[in-house]
Amino acid sequence: MDLDQFEWTRKPHDFSIDSGMLSITTEPHTDLWQRTYYHFRNDNAPAFQFTTREKFFSFTVKTDFSGSHTRFDQCGVVMYLDSDNWLKGSVEYENDDFQHLGSVVTNHGYSDWATQEIDTSTKTMWYRLSRRNDDFCIECSRDGEKFEQMRICHMYEGKGAVRLGVYACSPEDSSFTAKMSDFSFGECLWLAHDGQQPDEELHAI
Repeated sequence: MDLDQFEWTRKPHDFSIDSGMLSITTEPHTDLWQRTYYHFRNDNAPAFQFTTREKFFSFTVKTDFSGSHTRFDQCGVVMYLDSDNWLKGSVEYENDDFQHLGSVVTNHGYSDWATQEIDTSTKTMWYRLSRRNDDFCIECSRDGEKFEQMRICHMYEGKGAVRLGVYACSPEDSSFTAKMSDFSFGECLWLAHDGQQPDEELHAI
């Protein structure tokens, strides 16, 4: 992909782009979260995104978070529409024993968080974000070849043009350098469902 077509939502103070690789040095106390459980609202993480009206696509990127070292340090894929409507997938540092591989979906100002623990030996992760109309799928891969489903979700405000890309942040008093590379955008690799058919009345709509 041509990274010149990307734009910043909250440009970080320290970043670089060289030969298709984006490096972001995070700033302390940056995050994305809305209300649920914690009740606070954090909306200051930088996002590097492009805009598309394509209804069916897959966007893939490789992330390197080998520098993460403090709880919740993270970087990954994001689709940030506005402060109340966005989704992200990332690995978040937790401690020397494990990290959280997870995704957050925020619809109309309320976030959720689905996670699984992974070993801290994992320092890179590929993500694939796919769209089929206003439904989305986040997948991850350790080698860029075999992808595993993390999340299928609906975005209520994801009907028209959307903005998507990558982000990095450090919610606590921390900073690290995240690296993103191997950006690609193309045909939707999230195949149409071939199992149970829609209810007749829904299918007719």
